[in-house]
Amino acid sequence: MGGIAKILSIAGSDPSGGAGIQADLKTFAALGCYGMAAISALTAQNTQGVRAVSMVAPDFLAQQIEAIFADIDVDAVKIGMIGAPDNARVIGAALSSARAKNIVLDPVLVATSGHELGGDVMVAPLQKMFPLARLVTPNLIEAARLAGGQGANAVEDMRALALRLHGLGAAAVLVKGGHLAEGDALDLLYDGEDFIEFTAPRVATRNTHGTGCALSSAIAALLGTGRGLREAVGEAKAWLTRALQAGAALRIGAGHGPPDHFCDFRRS
Repeated sequence: MGGIAKILSIAGSDPSGGAGIQADLKTFAALGCYGMAAISALTAQNTQGVRAVSMVAPDFLAQQIEAIFADIDVDAVKIGMIGAPDNARVIGAALSSARAKNIVLDPVLVATSGHELGGDVMVAPLQKMFPLARLVTPNLIEAARLAGGQGANAVEDMRALALRLHGLGAAAVLVKGGHLAEGDALDLLYDGEDFIEFTAPRVATRNTHGTGCALSSAIAALLGTGRGLREAVGEAKAWLTRALQAGAALRIGAGHGPPDHFCDFRRS
């Protein structure tokens, strides 16, 4: 791996720094990896919400990805916001051509603020990308939309969603349970054979902007360093819990701020 794991994020840009490409690059750095980015969309947003979205032209997005793989050995790929069906098509083609490995697909459909970042028009294109990924990481709302079913209110519902997504071609599925009404923060991994539950105390904080981006990019980074799937998910969740705990004290913006991606550096 050339001494340092090299991780590519394909996602949208968040100028406020809490989510998207900016959050992914912070996460890669926090976990000791070399981060790279191919931008799929530009957003105008802050801690209070998304104001506007501008898609990157598909051919230019493809050129970004192809340029990286033509020059650098990529150890893992995190895919976040895609935004448009044509972007999904070129991402899939570029990654297939490059024989990319350790792909973590975070199927972003709606921002934390509720703003549509692709919506229903992206369901079928995202489903077509499932076979490329080592892991798909939807939250409860995204999992239900992608599986064509109802939302989840209990672990049994999460298991059913994971099985449906696996049946659509996902090798492994991590259903993120942050939207469950009560109890610990529970994420459910189905690796094609077993269900594994990852729990952590729910952190009382308003600073949750970009947590889904951070978790999926942390998993990709750890897979890129050679961790197994279960180990990568467990370590990533533990890191995110620490980042949320440390980030609760941050005062960035008037809305939902980010977690503290560099929490472990401040603790040492």
